[in-house]
Amino acid sequence: MDKSKIEVDESKNENGNEKEDVNLNKNDPELSLSLERLIQAELLLLLGQKPSHGYELIQRLNDSEFKSAEVDAATVYRNLRRMDKEGLIKSQWEAGESGPGRRLYQLTTRGEESLMVWAEFIIQQKTKLENFLEAYRQLECKTGGDNSHDAKNS
Repeated sequence: MDKSKIEVDESKNENGNEKEDVNLNKNDPELSLSLERLIQAELLLLLGQKPSHGYELIQRLNDSEFKSAEVDAATVYRNLRRMDKEGLIKSQWEAGESGPGRRLYQLTTRGEESLMVWAEFIIQQKTKLENFLEAYRQLECKTGGDNSHDAKNS
């Protein structure tokens, strides 16, 4: 994966619903991401902090201050399988002390590069959002906080 590239591929999944696959291109001004897709960046960050098992990742993700939405186990494991297949993470089975074995997930060099690209992309999005909010504050000052004037004139 070119670490400066994110591409968006919107197509239908096996259920006929739209799916969105994203490869990062930090220079693409038209890029938009679903909240679900941000889970990849969040998982990469958590695995960058320390290797973890799936269940632990789910708990850490749901407890994090930066989560984009409450996630379920199926979503996390689906993302982990895809990220493993793409070489962003690697996993290995560990024998459980009292119970079944569990997979331990950890970041690869490629995953570290992807995390850096995600961080750059999120910084760019943060700047755009700050610019939007500043423009909105200026609009509020002009209208005295009453932005319903458009609805009255329609």
